[in-house]
Amino acid sequence: MKTQTSLDNYGGYGGIGYYHVSDTYIALFSHFIPCGVWEGSYILDMFAKEDASIRPETVHGDTQAQSTTVFGLAHLLGISLMPRIRNWKDLKLFRPDPNVHYTHLESLFSEPIEWSLIETHLPDMIRVALSIKAGKITPSTILRKLGAYSRKNKLYQAFQELGRVIRTHFLLHYLDDAELRSTIQAATNKSEAFNGFAKWAFFGGEGVITHNRRAEQRKCIKFNHLIANCLIFYNVQVISDVLHQLTQEGIELDEQVVAALSPYVCQHINRFGRYQLDLTQSPPPLNYDIQVITKRSKKRTTTNMVAAISPKKAKPKRKKKTAVRQMKLL
Repeated sequence: MKTQTSLDNYGGYGGIGYYHVSDTYIALFSHFIPCGVWEGSYILDMFAKEDASIRPETVHGDTQAQSTTVFGLAHLLGISLMPRIRNWKDLKLFRPDPNVHYTHLESLFSEPIEWSLIETHLPDMIRVALSIKAGKITPSTILRKLGAYSRKNKLYQAFQELGRVIRTHFLLHYLDDAELRSTIQAATNKSEAFNGFAKWAFFGGEGVITHNRRAEQRKCIKFNHLIANCLIFYNVQVISDVLHQLTQEGIELDEQVVAALSPYVCQHINRFGRYQLDLTQSPPPLNYDIQVITKRSKKRTTTNMVAAISPKKAKPKRKKKTAVRQMKLL
């Protein structure tokens, strides 16, 4: 499972609604954070609060979703951090040894990694990671405390040094792999699409949170999160029914046709007006095994947005998981 982070600043001041969007389009986690902070400090907070069964293996984000310390801590938590970094060419790459030089890449590298610093403080860094996994402390708390004394705190410097190693490895991989760049771009675009969809659902008061109490502000974010996911669930059901009806009429649908669909559609939803709720009416039964794909595409693209449901799963050609995993139609 992979998630992306996206932020929505209601009104441009006061706070930020921070969402972690799954590769199945829904938002798994959401929380309210203050403005003026580095968002990357909060990108890993879900590991200290939520069920371990839905923790992601890869996390995407934008420029503010990363730093060397976040890269280091994410690595110790078993997470592959793959952000879309603006002006990545301005970042420094670190050489493994002062005596190591590269014929064609020498200008990209700066000072060497201080491996002794990592080795000395590795037990302490592992203890921090275990405390986070045990729910004793949140990643944002430890990153803020260590960052406040970054020049004197050797543990913070060790996290930073480890992060330099991990980020250098990621950037080299990013430069070399066009498919990875496309995957990260598509995953981040999906997160931004959820942003727009969630903001559309947060239509009351022009999307501005007017409450001053932090508890009420958190409620607004959680309710918006719930409404957006409910609309996504409804859209997926309607799309699935329509596709199934087309297949019953003899129309063949392949993965590339279905890949153009997205559950972030809102033209058919009426946000305003009066509603009559019949609490005695039961919802229609859901068919989770509905068949919508009738033929396989010859080529699978990395931008597929919806999963083909078939009795047998094709074996992946590569061991690593793609960041744009297709969504199973409900």
